Amino acid sequence: MAIASMIRQAGVALGLVFAATVATGAQAQTSLLDAVQSRGALQICTTGDYKPFTLAKDGSFEGIDIELAKSLAKALGVEAKFVQTKWADLLTDMGSGKCDVAMGGISVTLDRQKKVFFSAPYLVNGKAPIVRCADKGKFQTVADIDKPETRVIVNPGGTNERFVRANFKQAKIEVYPDNVTIFDQILAGKADLMIAESIEVKVQEKAKPGLCAVNPDEPLQYGEMGYMLPRGDATFKAFVDQWLHLARATGEFAGIYNQFVR
Repeated sequence: MAIASMIRQAGVALGLVFAATVATGAQAQTSLLDAVQSRGALQICTTGDYKPFTLAKDGSFEGIDIELAKSLAKALGVEAKFVQTKWADLLTDMGSGKCDVAMGGISVTLDRQKKVFFSAPYLVNGKAPIVRCADKGKFQTVADIDKPETRVIVNPGGTNERFVRANFKQAKIEVYPDNVTIFDQILAGKADLMIAESIEVKVQEKAKPGLCAVNPDEPLQYGEMGYMLPRGDATFKAFVDQWLHLARATGEFAGIYNQFVR
């Protein structure tokens, strides 16, 4: 092969590599941060069944993370648009582009992090039982609960169910589809307890006389909550993290939290 021909072919190859590199760089610079502002709306997936974080009520939503979602949208200069989802569909909805962010008491797990990004954690939490007050002394530990006669009720598709199935091998496990009325099943004597986040069992203890949270300040498992974001978009994550940092530093976060918990 002539030297001139080899040089021309090498030049073509280098040109293709350069073009691919430029295209990759341009793609890397494209962020949901720009798309959301251009669209004029932030699409927020939320389950609407997890008080005090997100609760569907009268055709809209309320809760800690609903108010914080509105704050995030305002920081972006766009409208907050809520998209109702289910715990079992959360990762699918995020991956399909149905929502830009998912908010509503979502636990950070390594399994979830394989498929999505998370914001910096905004709450340290953990799993704790809630029982009829008369039974509070009976269910202090995992060993106390994991007995053949114990009836554990759990909502499907989330970390509550995963914790229950991983830790209780003898107890009877019932999956109950409605996370809003599930606590009434315990009051009615149809189940002995539910495992949920420590903040949720505290709120339900206040809301439903006769139910008591078991050691919510010393939960059975350490956990953190964060906001679910599209995997790979570091620019959008950086904005959400900075907004969250400022919301905490200015007292906005505490004001919203206390509105629904204190």
